[in-house]
Amino acid sequence: MSTSAALMVAAEGGIIGDGRTGANLALGVGLLSLAIAWLALARAGGRTSIGNARTGGISAIAAGLAGTGLAILHLATSSGGPGTGNGLVGAIVAVPLGLGAVLLGRRALTRSRSADRPIDRMTV
Repeated sequence: MSTSAALMVAAEGGIIGDGRTGANLALGVGLLSLAIAWLALARAGGRTSIGNARTGGISAIAAGLAGTGLAILHLATSSGGPGTGNGLVGAIVAVPLGLGAVLLGRRALTRSRSADRPIDRMTV
């Protein structure tokens, strides 16, 4: 399939669904990535001892980027405005969810990296 044909199929809603399906998918991925990021941040802060904060942070960043990309794709290909039943508002809500997951995942990575460093400096 050529690039122009793939863009035409995406514009008609054939790749991520018609109506609200694409927005619901982006919302689901965004919420899931936000939950993963929250858990990874809790692991990095030492509040829970289950799992690895670094793996959770990387997973949250990847899922957050995927959710944001799906939402932007749905926003670019949806016709009509808010309230027409095409999921435009859901896609608008999914963008900050995915970006929030990316930021929380990055914060978890930073905290886990600083927790792994040995304390060898003495403050005077």
